[in-house]
Amino acid sequence: MRTIRVETTSATILLTEAPEPKVRDRQTGEVAKDAVSGETLMKVGVAYIDEGESSLIHVTVPESGVTDGLALGSPVSLPGLVARPWDSVFNGQQRHGIAYRAAAVAPGALPTGGQN
Repeated sequence: MRTIRVETTSATILLTEAPEPKVRDRQTGEVAKDAVSGETLMKVGVAYIDEGESSLIHVTVPESGVTDGLALGSPVSLPGLVARPWDSVFNGQQRHGIAYRAAAVAPGALPTGGQN
């Protein structure tokens, strides 16, 4: 599926959930790995605020992209943030959504002009 680059320059992105290993299979507890590098994938929760609207999203980042200095409630940056629509059938039910992935998560700053 196509990936869509997410523009973040005017957005305020706040860390709402600390990075933790992304689970691939809930029944076995298997941790998700990058298909190319084999690196462990991490999941972080953020509030994405732009143009007066906000969304709570989970973003997948490689373990090596999780930087020091992250604090809950603080602004973060998500370089290389992309969105990828997905759909699947689970237990006979059609499911769909948007998966978010970034190259890293790092301490950030509020956009110029303050919060939106």
